[in-house]
Amino acid sequence: MSAAGGGPAAGVRIGALVRRLDDGRGISVDPDRVLRLASVGKVLLLGEVARRLADGTLAADQRVELLDEDREVGGTGLLGALSPRWWTVADLATAVAAVSDNAATNALLRLVTLDAVQDLACQAGLRDTTVHDRIRAERGPGVPETFATGTARELCAFLADVAAGTWQRPRACALLRDWLAGNIDHTLVADSIGHDPWSGDGVRVLNKTGTDTGVRADTGIVSGRHTVVYAVIAAFEPGAERAAVAELRRWGTTVDRLAGAHRSDSS
Repeated sequence: MSAAGGGPAAGVRIGALVRRLDDGRGISVDPDRVLRLASVGKVLLLGEVARRLADGTLAADQRVELLDEDREVGGTGLLGALSPRWWTVADLATAVAAVSDNAATNALLRLVTLDAVQDLACQAGLRDTTVHDRIRAERGPGVPETFATGTARELCAFLADVAAGTWQRPRACALLRDWLAGNIDHTLVADSIGHDPWSGDGVRVLNKTGTDTGVRADTGIVSGRHTVVYAVIAAFEPGAERAAVAELRRWGTTVDRLAGAHRSDSS
């Protein structure tokens, strides 16, 4: 069933899992379904950058050049439209996390290598969740069909370790959490989570969204009275985009309830 009761709308396929970390309570629908992740896959790239910063093999102030091939990707982001050609590693990671910047994504992938990001996924125990390629404006013969694929269960398992500080080093977990907290896109699952970043109410949403043709996805960590991890991926047919977005927002009500952010009874 969907988080709101009843199945997804016609033309929408869902892979989803929501889990409260203190007692394991949650809900899922086809959490092992492998789906395209769009930019949600960038969480793994950010993880590799965080790992290297934490162990000292990469410096936050190291300068990286944006090449023309990095900029010519279209889609989301700002750096490709700005004039500076050199940015620090910290700048690029912030841009990837905050606005899903595609030019910054490609620059960081060149720096840390695709192989390293794939190795990180394997070492984290992810069998079906990985990044396949750089961001491309068009995909044709001879290149992977999509940027990243994965499952809701594996995304939640990874973020549960990040939330607990048990993935790699605590410093790496803290860096990744801080980057995800800077994401400005709360239009999908997070749209239904009761929080106000300016209110000081203690509710924190850390997430990464993904948008591509036929895909809307959102994964994250929400800390209210309880800490919850979630991943919701919607694959949809042409014309069903609004239904897919509505489905992700319905799942957001489940995340909100399990986090217990604004309720005296979070059961």
